[in-house]
Parts: sequence; C-alpha cells; structure tokens
Amino acid sequence: MQLSEFDFELPEQLIALRPAEPRGASRLLVCEGGRIEHRQFSDIASYLRPGDRLVLNETKVLPARLTGVRKRDTAQGPTEVKVELTLLSLDAEGNWLALGKPAKRIHVGEFIEFANGFHAELLDKSPDGLCLRFNKQGGEFDKALAKYGVMPLPPYIASKRGSDEKDIEDYQPVFARVMGAVASPTASLHFTDPLLQDLAGQGIDFSKVILHVGAGTFLPVKSEAIGDHVMHAEWGQITQSTVDEIQETKARGGRIVAVGTTALRLLEAASSKGTLTAFEGETDIFIKPGFKFNTVDGLITNFHLPKSTLLMLVSALIGVKKMHEIYAAAIKENYRFFSYGDSSLLFPKV
Repeated sequence: MQLSEFDFELPEQLIALRPAEPRGASRLLVCEGGRIEHRQFSDIASYLRPGDRLVLNETKVLPARLTGVRKRDTAQGPTEVKVELTLLSLDAEGNWLALGKPAKRIHVGEFIEFANGFHAELLDKSPDGLCLRFNKQGGEFDKALAKYGVMPLPPYIASKRGSDEKDIEDYQPVFARVMGAVASPTASLHFTDPLLQDLAGQGIDFSKVILHVGAGTFLPVKSEAIGDHVMHAEWGQITQSTVDEIQETKARGGRIVAVGTTALRLLEAASSKGTLTAFEGETDIFIKPGFKFNTVDGLITNFHLPKSTLLMLVSALIGVKKMHEIYAAAIKENYRFFSYGDSSLLFPKV
C-alpha cells in the first residue's frame, strides 16, 4: 500500500493545544457495526457490556525535556551554548540516550549543566542520539528530573505554545504508575477516577499492561511504500496474571478493548503466534491493513496525524475506507484532533 492512501486534509484550528476541561469532558465518536455516532466520552459505558475488559497502559510519562548550558573555555574566553535535551531511554549501565539540540555543538567529554549540582557528561554520539551520564542516579535523579524537567509535549503542540505547569497533570493518565514513557498514551487521558469506578460498577473489567511510549511515535513515515517503513522499538510487559484475565474474558464471550494504540500493539505483539502469552521486552510491531488481530476486539483512541503509523493501525482494525469515512465525519463535526483532542471507540464490523 502507498503512503498517500493514508492522507487527509485537516483544518489547523482542529488541532487541540489543550485538553478538554474538566478531564473526561471530551467528545466520543463511536463506530460499531459500521454505524457512526457522536457522543460524549462520559457516555462510553453505553457501548460497553458487562463482562467486557478494558486493557490500560500503566506507563508514566517522564518530565523528559531538559534545558541546560554547555560551557567551554576557548582562546577567546569562556563560551556557553544553550542545549535542549529529550531523554529517550535508560540502559543497563545507568546511561541515558537522548535527543539533543544543537547536538553538533556538544563534544564527547563535555558537560551540560541544568542547575547547580545537576549536570550530565556526554559519553558518546551516534545516529540514535546522545549517550549521557548524569551525576545523580536512582531516586536522586528522579527528584532532580521532577524539579527541572518539563513534559515532552508533541512537536505540533510544543512549537505553538511550549510546555507549562498544567501539562504536568494534563499529560499524565490518572492510572499512570510505572515511570518510563517519553510520550503519553493519550487515549488514557480521557479517563477519570469516578468514571473508572462507574465502569467497574457496571461490570466492566480491567487489566493492566506497560508499554513505555517512545519519541519514535512522532517520527513521520518517509517511504511511499508503507511496507518499507521501519518501526521504532518500545519496551513492554504483560504479566501471566493479565494473560489469564484476558483469556478468561474471551472464553466467556467478553470483548477485549484496548485503551490506546500502545496497549493494542503490545497485546498483538504478545499474541503474534496466535495465542496471547506473557511478554517482557522490546516490540517493533507494525500493524497495517491486512494484519490479523488475535486478541483485541475494540479500540479506544484519539484522532491521529495524516500518513502516520497510528492511522495505519486504525485502518487495519476497521478498514481504510471506513477510516476515511470516520475522519471525514470527525472533521465535519469539528472534533478536536491529536494528543489533547477528542476520542473514538472503534469496533470492526463483523
């Protein structure tokens, strides 16, 4: 398939720069049995049945964007360069991989200072990014990052308004638990504690997984033939107890609804051989039209960028033609798009 098949025109005013307030007040487009309906997210229980199971991604977003100064003594005197970093991942030796700007002006062995007593040394540079060693580790590093880091908002938001204190709460799901993501699993942002309690009271079950969303989620697809695109890898975990819960739900006829494309990708990666199994490690699964789903029956997700792998995933679930119909309806009805935008509940037509 060609990249152009996943393109559409989006009016710029529909890109959400802030979430709906209060949390959970967003709109919900529902596609079930081929029909499209327009509701509020708080109405989602009307489309779920007792015995259905929602799968939640418990990853927690790091305040992964840091601004510091690289200092260097030169023949003309000391110089300083402002450096912006986005942390990506932590390796087994305690070093961080990060994207840096301007990376060309930082040399191996130099230090970047973020605050008095908080700095990092550049150990290596590669096409994947910068390898950094911070002077604080463990809990001390977490405290420093919480104090000096900011939420790594998507480029289409950050370029228009930057990050602020509200994003610390707005960009974090209420059930986030395990720190490690550098982008939010944004379908989760619509849930509130009262809504989760109401759903549980109506017989909806919940299971938890972890997929640490990486910065690669924002990388554009550059190859015209989508099969040539190489996906970024992300670390995930599904426990045996979660596997048992999901299998029990399916055995009694309940539906498995993934909250977000991240949860869906992990579930399908862990069931790539036909049956869901416990999983821990990296996955670079690319779900595109023609994919055979083994575990997931439905998906809660926001509205995605044109030509993105996330849009291809949605098309794999409901069909390319139906995807375009849904997105045309969302634009006509002035739904708000992307990370802070409105949501959809999608079930493939049986």
